[in-house]
Amino acid sequence: MPTPPVPTTASESLPGKQRPILLDAAFLRLWTGATASGLATWALPFVLGFAVLDRTLTATDLGLLLAARTAGFLAAVPVAGVLADRHSRRGVVLWAGLAAGAAAPLIAAGLGRSVLLMAAAAALAGAGQGACRPAFQALTAEVVDAGRRQQANAAMTLSVRVTTLTGPSLTALLAVFLDTRALLLGIGLLWLVAALVPGPGARAETEETASAERPERVSFLAEFADGVREARRHPWFLAGLAALTAVIATGYSATGVALPLVSRDEYGTEVVLAGAMTAYTAGALAAALLIARWRPRSAGWTALAGLAAYGFAPLSLMVPVHPVVVMAAYAVAGIGIELFNVPWFTATQREVAPDKLARVSSLDFLLSYGLAPVGLVLIAPAIDTFGTRAVLAVCALTCFAAPAVAALVPSARHFSHRSETPSGAEREARRAA
Repeated sequence: MPTPPVPTTASESLPGKQRPILLDAAFLRLWTGATASGLATWALPFVLGFAVLDRTLTATDLGLLLAARTAGFLAAVPVAGVLADRHSRRGVVLWAGLAAGAAAPLIAAGLGRSVLLMAAAAALAGAGQGACRPAFQALTAEVVDAGRRQQANAAMTLSVRVTTLTGPSLTALLAVFLDTRALLLGIGLLWLVAALVPGPGARAETEETASAERPERVSFLAEFADGVREARRHPWFLAGLAALTAVIATGYSATGVALPLVSRDEYGTEVVLAGAMTAYTAGALAAALLIARWRPRSAGWTALAGLAAYGFAPLSLMVPVHPVVVMAAYAVAGIGIELFNVPWFTATQREVAPDKLARVSSLDFLLSYGLAPVGLVLIAPAIDTFGTRAVLAVCALTCFAAPAVAALVPSARHFSHRSETPSGAEREARRAA
């Protein structure tokens, strides 16, 4: 049966007197754990790249390890979604973090000795990463009251962007003093932080009572199907997820494959590649700070417009332009993606039934991120067959068109099936935020 609602606390009933979100001890612990998991996730391929540079690992081996990690991620996401709705979300984060933490020393042990051991450990690391994603998403809704979730989600994504911006320099600096095995052990320590630092969510207080009232357990597939049915109750969610999946499969592929090619062949320098990616991250950082406070009147349409802005990235690569134009286009894409991400996560936490939130979130990650490798695999052969300009044109058109089509769904305007006129409580929450 659905998890009993959590009683509203005094601080929740007085939104105007709430402290800044990062001064909330419960959220700060959750944010720290999520940041550590994000840094560990980002660092693994970067650190393994050092092993390729010192010839401890071949490029083919690196591809195999990253593929194994992706497979582990995709396998774990739906399982974790069901488990996080069945049991404590905090418990799922704990065991997922411990599993990923155990994988790091196994990868270090196999380095230069056994690629098979490393691949198995990489799959375990991916499984831990995948299991964390829906659990963290659902745990945020438990730890943070509704009026501050957009601010909380902005803080979460802000940590990801800061990590992306500063991580390469920090890792390169550490590599001067530490070898690859030591860096891998450091990744394991980050996963321990992700596992151990977050505190229990509000649902843990009612877990014992709720478990006594639950009917006999149904099968895993039936529970996951129940999450799919919950997602189908929200047309705005299905439309937005389809648009997000299309943009990631095309726009992100253009970034991953076409941008390095264009930077090399058209500009003859890696500066355009580095500058575009830095501009993208800087734009995303600025947007995360903006959306933490801004409450647009039509949040869904604004978010989808932001998602469509990713189309400027492949568009800027179609014809020779000044490098500054490419960097500006990527900055706009970065701004747009966070104007989508934060309201999207917040709306999902608000609209989806609390006892099905992890399963719906797992469906989100499974489709949007799960299909991204397909785009990466197909775009290089497509460029060889049809040419760079034609493929980039299709990518740009898809990025612009998919969110526009999603915006036609009536409930997409506010990412809500409720009345388009905000209630008094919602208006009060917006003013307080």
